[in-house]
Amino acid sequence: MKMIVGLMSVTAILLVALAGPLYKFGVVELGTAFTGFKFGLFAGIAALVLLAIQLLFKRNTASIGSALASAVLAATAIAVPLGMMNTAKNVPPIHDISTGLVNPPEFVAIAPLRADAPNPVEYAGAEAAEQQRTAYPELRTLTYSQSKPELVEASKQAVENLGWKLVNVDADKGIIEATETTAWFGFKDDVIIRVTDNDSERLVDIRSKSRIGKSDLGKNAARIHSFIEELDSALAE
Repeated sequence: MKMIVGLMSVTAILLVALAGPLYKFGVVELGTAFTGFKFGLFAGIAALVLLAIQLLFKRNTASIGSALASAVLAATAIAVPLGMMNTAKNVPPIHDISTGLVNPPEFVAIAPLRADAPNPVEYAGAEAAEQQRTAYPELRTLTYSQSKPELVEASKQAVENLGWKLVNVDADKGIIEATETTAWFGFKDDVIIRVTDNDSERLVDIRSKSRIGKSDLGKNAARIHSFIEELDSALAE
């Protein structure tokens, strides 16, 4: 029983942990990776059930160390998928977020890079905008007193500080484009920053869009928040 519980717990955590890397490096398709993810959850539940049976009816076969290790592995294999499912329930099923909803920045240099992406390069539309307004009302066009060149340079610095891949900088048009590759699954999400003059002020809009997936689990909104914080830090230097 001890060996079965341990094996089940290890299997559960491996199914969950390796789903991302196996997809990221092209070993399996995304659907297969998510299937493994789901089976990891089920294996984790089964491991905890078996562990409970062992502790109740065959306590003499269990050691504190092995029981604790199995419990931690199984609980982690359960917690990660459930956490993602809970997040999905609490954020809108959208994947295109912009501080400017009436006139969102349009991808230029990144557009051809998204040619084969399941999610088209065009803005998601009015329905997505309405869902964003409800979920992320704080995300609005930013206003700065700095010059356009200063904001473009600070935006470029912020992108580099965040570890994103810089794709395009057009200082004259006030456009900066970049791509972030997520660590676990290797998903590529694209970002464009647009700086425009508005009399004595400069308006800055940021748009972040996933190349794949219906829901981004709040990642694009979080990315914009991270960029704003990094931009403000760069401007303060």
